[in-house]
Amino acid sequence: MLGFSVYLNQPLDTHQFEKMASLQQAGFTGVFTSLHIPEEDATQYLARLKTLGAACQRLGLTLTADVSAAGMRRMGLAIENPNDMMALGVTTLRIDDGVEMATIASLSQQLPIALNASTITTANILALKAANANFDHLEAWHNYYPRPETGLDEAWLKTKNQWLQAQGFTTMAFVAGDAERRGPIKAGLPTLECDRNRQPLAAALNLLRYDHVDRVYIGDPALSCRVRYQFEQYFKNDILQLTGRTTVPALYDQLWHNRIDVARDVVRLVEGRQRLTAIMPVPPVSRPIGAITIDNDAYGRYVGELQLIKRGLAPDQRVNVVGQISAADVALLPLIGGNQAVKIIKEEPNQ
Repeated sequence: MLGFSVYLNQPLDTHQFEKMASLQQAGFTGVFTSLHIPEEDATQYLARLKTLGAACQRLGLTLTADVSAAGMRRMGLAIENPNDMMALGVTTLRIDDGVEMATIASLSQQLPIALNASTITTANILALKAANANFDHLEAWHNYYPRPETGLDEAWLKTKNQWLQAQGFTTMAFVAGDAERRGPIKAGLPTLECDRNRQPLAAALNLLRYDHVDRVYIGDPALSCRVRYQFEQYFKNDILQLTGRTTVPALYDQLWHNRIDVARDVVRLVEGRQRLTAIMPVPPVSRPIGAITIDNDAYGRYVGELQLIKRGLAPDQRVNVVGQISAADVALLPLIGGNQAVKIIKEEPNQ
């Protein structure tokens, strides 16, 4: 379901291998790399691909290589014969336009093939069927878009993915990283334009839940340690971890749960009224998106109600504002479903 990217324009070193291991530990299962390479770097790329393939095999990670017929020729390989690539540890070929459907059908009998999701047509599918393609080995992968303003429209992506899934394809899209961004533009590598600067976990969850995406890969070379741990907590432990600041230290590092009946404006953490009592009123202030609030004694039986604000709300003398979720993690609030476990971690000054 989850993957990350490793690029071969730089030598693979111990730091890269440690990063791969940490992402594998966090629940990521696949690696993406690109073999669209300058002619003068062909020998270097081939050696680095072999090193990357061996590392993926050690960690139990799949390896998808984005290839073209020309790029493979530069490395002395033929796209029609994938055995050499498979021997290097490549488990899936991502093929863009320019390769005949008959060749793709033949390749699909030997290993999984990822096609350009944006350009697949009904005619392509008919040609693949006529050539006896193995549709169990065919996937539909969207591109990432380095230049700002060129990422895909979300409504278009959803419609396209619905159609692709109905044809039997597994769908995939990229989200941008939040740490090291790939040059030369360094503006993120998302599939959707709206995800270019979105918190990576929020972007991934939105794609998986609402946009008919089966797999999400990080397009950029790195996630921050904080976000990597958020992925691990969510996908391995079903805990949505939020960073924030509060004047009530007892709220940190505790497991809270959203009510099963999800409110429109707020996240209602059910344990609040059980754990928080005798809350004296303080001067009311506005409740911006991401505010952490506790209902005070003036709210009667609601005293202790702990909420995370999803929509900006006016001041209420019965509600104390006691903190704020970090700006990046505010994007996660609309994705907190019924009975979802939530943990608030103290935001450090440099985060």
